[in-house]
Amino acid sequence: MRKTELLIPAGSLEVLKTAVIYGADAVYIGGEAFGLRAKAHNFSGKEMKEGIAFAHERGVKVYVTANILAHNDDLPGVEAYFEEMKLISPDALIISDPGVFSIARRVLPDMEIHISTQANNTNYGTFLFWRQLGAKRVVTARELSLREIKEIRANIPEDMEIESFIHGAMCISYSGRCLLSNYFVGRDANRGACTHPCRWKYSIVEETRPGEYMPVYENERGTYIFNSRDLCMIEHIPEMIDAGIDSFKIEGRMKTALYVATVARTYRRALDDYKKDPVLYAANLEWYKEEIGKCTYREFTTGFYFGPPTEEAQIYDNNTYVKNYTYLGTVKEGDGKGRCRIQQKNKFALGETIEVMKPDGRNLEAVVTKIQDLEGNSQESAPHPKQELWVSLGVDVKAGDILRKKEDGETGQALVCRI
Repeated sequence: MRKTELLIPAGSLEVLKTAVIYGADAVYIGGEAFGLRAKAHNFSGKEMKEGIAFAHERGVKVYVTANILAHNDDLPGVEAYFEEMKLISPDALIISDPGVFSIARRVLPDMEIHISTQANNTNYGTFLFWRQLGAKRVVTARELSLREIKEIRANIPEDMEIESFIHGAMCISYSGRCLLSNYFVGRDANRGACTHPCRWKYSIVEETRPGEYMPVYENERGTYIFNSRDLCMIEHIPEMIDAGIDSFKIEGRMKTALYVATVARTYRRALDDYKKDPVLYAANLEWYKEEIGKCTYREFTTGFYFGPPTEEAQIYDNNTYVKNYTYLGTVKEGDGKGRCRIQQKNKFALGETIEVMKPDGRNLEAVVTKIQDLEGNSQESAPHPKQELWVSLGVDVKAGDILRKKEDGETGQALVCRI
């Protein structure tokens, strides 16, 4: 069995630390330029250094994205950016553009380079092409089946690595190379500024009746004709491993610490359980599905892994997420007596029952018995985002634990990953 990496996204230093604590083998991040998440918080050079040091101290790798499709005026900046990477020293760069790749090979000849899914890598000839140029790893196009990935594995050298997505948002366009955002509003998805037009609500305009908008009804709420379900392969880890994939990638560099902690912890346990004993993995499937449903998601699909998706891979009646739990904050420190300091993210109040999510897989139910600001003043609730607070819970709480609250009216249902 090949060694399998769990690769987790991080859009900020806080989320990077969460990913590391909750089970990542590697984390991928973006700098302030040349990545495909311009609206994410992203990392300054100083934050990159701190994040990489934090990860390396715990045996976790960090990869930096530079996977835009560059235009002429991007190239001088790319060169300067890679000069900065000499001092920051990530474990690898993730690149899709051949021009950007060439600059990286010249400026950083010893840096490991991974080829992004944006390069549309659909066959073993493409993998071998990038290997000849010096790439260590290639990320498969999202449109490949497991059968096709297994065939790629059989036709490339053993030491060449395959990375594939295992969980997260899917794009309506081929491996994310979308022109809609640029066409509609002038913001280029392929340079990191996507406005997500695939999630918009659309109507029909008949050619001879300009200005007459005719609604397309899926039901009374309308239709979202490009809106994809989210990928979830938590039930299919054996097949992913059998295909010869080296790195299981989670999508989500714009997600919260709660989302990252939830998916990292769940997939970490599922991978470890399967490698320890496939029977143990099978026995715990319901726990994995229940836990993965506690983060925000758009209903689930298995994407293209078992062949072209059916119409069930789309969501036509809404563009909203299912949200079963709310992120309250990450514990900064605990006093060993059931009290913890957090930076509050969403509102909660005295007397509410919340959950303490621990990196080791435990979820502790707790009642909020006291809320105080840093000056010791008591509060009835925590309504102000980013306020630093001491919260008394009466259970074992340590730095790195996450506080979350079950949404009213939700049942926390177990989820079925659709084929």
